[in-house]
Amino acid sequence: MALVTSGVEDRSAFLAHISSQTEMLYSETEYRGIRKKGRCDFLYYVTASTGAVATGAAIWPLINSMNPTADVISQSRISVDLIGLAVGARITVKWAGKPIFIWHRSLKTIAQARATPLEDLVDPIDYRNENPNNSQDMSALDINRSADEAGEWLIVIGVCTHLGCVPLGQDGSTVGEFGGWFCACHGSQYDPSGRIRKGPAPRNLDIPPYSLGPDLILTIGA
Repeated sequence: MALVTSGVEDRSAFLAHISSQTEMLYSETEYRGIRKKGRCDFLYYVTASTGAVATGAAIWPLINSMNPTADVISQSRISVDLIGLAVGARITVKWAGKPIFIWHRSLKTIAQARATPLEDLVDPIDYRNENPNNSQDMSALDINRSADEAGEWLIVIGVCTHLGCVPLGQDGSTVGEFGGWFCACHGSQYDPSGRIRKGPAPRNLDIPPYSLGPDLILTIGA
């Protein structure tokens, strides 16, 4: 979120804003009778006004540095073309500084994920802050976590919910006992739906906000 400075977004506008405010202050004081106090008071207020503008110029670099950089803003919303991604393939993209795991799952993988009963899950509920694509808290059934009704596409944030490590498995080899992902740091294991099945991680892998159209253009940060 950009820093809000009374609606001022760049250096020139910022200095103009300060100048206008000091002019308003001078005008109000003048109205109350500053002219009666003579030239000294006039010089005092002019000096104060000039000083305010100079101070604004001096602190602008600090204020401007607090605004998000262009690369951070650009990462808040990304688009990924999934056309041509083979069945079974997994890719990783970066969004908002986080790895996003995208998996084009096979029918066998989908069947495995959807055959898992809720009572076998460590974390059977996905709260809305964990999956913002749902309008309410929902059970962690695979159909509620996949990007499409058929279950071909799974999109999750590739950050272990234990201590924030990036789990292994995107290469399709180190997938753990449950066929999803394995966090080598402390042994947390996730299934093909990104649900925690074993180890110290307390929650399923989070899901980013996204939209996936029929043209297979995935927009993350939607």
